[in-house]
Amino acid sequence: MKLRQIALRNLGRNKRRTALTALSVGIAMLMVMFLDGFIGGFVSSLVTNYTKNDVGHINVTTREYRSKERFMPVAAYMRDSARVAETIRNLPALKGRVKTVAERIRFGVILSNGPNSKTSLGIAGDPAVEKSLLMLDRSVRQGAYLSKPGEALIGAGIAKDLGLKVGDSIKVVTQKADYGLGFKKFTISGIFSTNVNSLDGSIFQIGLDDARELLGVSGGATQLIVMLDDYSASEKDAPIIAAALQKAGFTGLSVIPWTKSGAFANLMQMMNAMFVWVFLIIAFLGAFVIANVMMMAVLERKREIGIMKAMGMPPREILGLFLMEGVFLGLLGSAAGVLAGMILNLVFSKVGMDFSSAMSSFSWPMDNMIYTTVNWADALLLVLLGLGVAAVIAFLPSRSAAKLDPVEAIRSV
Repeated sequence: MKLRQIALRNLGRNKRRTALTALSVGIAMLMVMFLDGFIGGFVSSLVTNYTKNDVGHINVTTREYRSKERFMPVAAYMRDSARVAETIRNLPALKGRVKTVAERIRFGVILSNGPNSKTSLGIAGDPAVEKSLLMLDRSVRQGAYLSKPGEALIGAGIAKDLGLKVGDSIKVVTQKADYGLGFKKFTISGIFSTNVNSLDGSIFQIGLDDARELLGVSGGATQLIVMLDDYSASEKDAPIIAAALQKAGFTGLSVIPWTKSGAFANLMQMMNAMFVWVFLIIAFLGAFVIANVMMMAVLERKREIGIMKAMGMPPREILGLFLMEGVFLGLLGSAAGVLAGMILNLVFSKVGMDFSSAMSSFSWPMDNMIYTTVNWADALLLVLLGLGVAAVIAFLPSRSAAKLDPVEAIRSV
């Protein structure tokens, strides 16, 4: 009889113990698989909520602007940004993978109302698009979001410092692209409050066309924000965009993925490394049950082992037999647990998990829905991990069985 058949028969001799052992391993693997999907969705949400306000999954601007980005040099703006955006949207290589390509202008301004003035950060874009990016419309506490040219949205801190309310006029002074002074009056359409001082006290939002008129950048923008379906593809897709824009005749542009944007990317990579170790620890804890079961099996079957060795079964086959039993337990538990975890991930990847109530005290404009990720490669890897861990854990009890002296084993009670 082949070792595989013997191992399977031995596992069937104590069905309850086999089932409990496989269940323990399965629960551990279910936890790991679901955590993998949840953490993947959580990190994706974190990355998206950060990048949509700043650089996007992929950021496109001019090389000159990139080199002086901290100063927001409007003079280094991207000409004909709408055509650049349309080129990216229509790239065959990225078909179905690009969610949003938004033109945006960031610029410094001085806001004034009578004798009061305040420096602020101006952000301009298509209001309809910015609803899904900046999401400041969710935080409007007075008035309404931008709906027509000539309107401005300001933070509660600015409104307080300048004594403004909805319907008032606000004067805006800034440096134009030709280094002259730009001046324009806006009507306050709404006042937002996020309870985050860095936003409420400094952000001033207007429409893209108004900003172009104010800054003298007709048909242009300082950057394009590209949001992808899969944020992890940014490093692969950025060179594709750069090559396509170069081929289309757009020169002097800089295209970078969010992973090259600084400290936030480093933090995300560190978090991912930590999660890998958490997954490994949980997997080992689940598979450790196998070591206990295999050690009990060796102790219970000492006489059987002695008889098999006395009949000429070599130690390596004894080792292989018990090792195979441990591997089968690991495979059964891992496959069942990973399958159950994948089913949960598939469900929550569609319906999502709403953390709005948990985040009710946190007013930062962000999407509080988390959709678990479904990664079949990770599922296969986890099954192989469970199999490998089971083999490692079962080795010592199996080796102990192989080294038993047949005479002593037969004499044991």
